[in-house]
Amino acid sequence: MTTSSSRPPAAGGVLIALGAIIGTAIGLPFGETTLGFLAGLALGIAAALVIWRRDRRR
Repeated sequence: MTTSSSRPPAAGGVLIALGAIIGTAIGLPFGETTLGFLAGLALGIAAALVIWRRDRRR
């Protein structure tokens, strides 16, 4: 039998996707789409890890 959690887990994956999209959009006017994509991806992953870590403590 599985035990049900009192609340659903937090989803941080959307932050990874948004970071990549927003980073690309910011890098586009500067001619640095790859750099913007990678920076946004890194920030999105960092934010998702913070949410995941905070969710595990509760």
